[in-house]
Amino acid sequence: MTTIQRFRKFETAKFYPAHMGEKEHHVVNEFCMVVRAGDRIFMRGQTGFDLDGNFHGLNDVAEQTHNACRCIKRLLEEAGGSMNDVCKITVYLTDRSFRSTAYGVIAEHFKGVYPCSTGLIVSGLALPEMLVEIDVEAVIGGSGAAE
Repeated sequence: MTTIQRFRKFETAKFYPAHMGEKEHHVVNEFCMVVRAGDRIFMRGQTGFDLDGNFHGLNDVAEQTHNACRCIKRLLEEAGGSMNDVCKITVYLTDRSFRSTAYGVIAEHFKGVYPCSTGLIVSGLALPEMLVEIDVEAVIGGSGAAE
C-alpha cells in the first residue's frame, strides 16, 4: 500500500488575499503544495509567490522564474527529494516573448537534470501579476544521473 504525505496544506481564501484592487478571493479550496505518494512527488505550480506568501518580481518574468525554481528546490527537499529527482516540468507563460528569459533561468536551476518539459502560452494565471508558473513531477530513488 502506498503512503501518501501532504506537505504545506493551505486554504486558498487565506493564501490569495485581495490583490491589486480586486475583490477578496471567495473561492475556498483546501490544497497543499506537495503530495508525495510513495516515491512520486507531485507539486503545485510555483510562481512569483514565495513559500511565505510574499510576491517577488512584479513585471519581471526572470525574477518570478527564479523564485519559482527556488521554491521547487525547497519543496522537493521537504518531501525528501532533490532537483535530480525531477522527471517532468510544465511551464506556463502569459506571453510568448517571455520564453527565452524564463527558459534561461530554468536552465540555470535544472542544469544536469534533463527533465521532460512542456511549455504552454496561456491567457492568464491565478492573479494578473503572475507571468510564469512551473509545476513538476519527480520520482525519488532513481539514479538521477543523465545518460
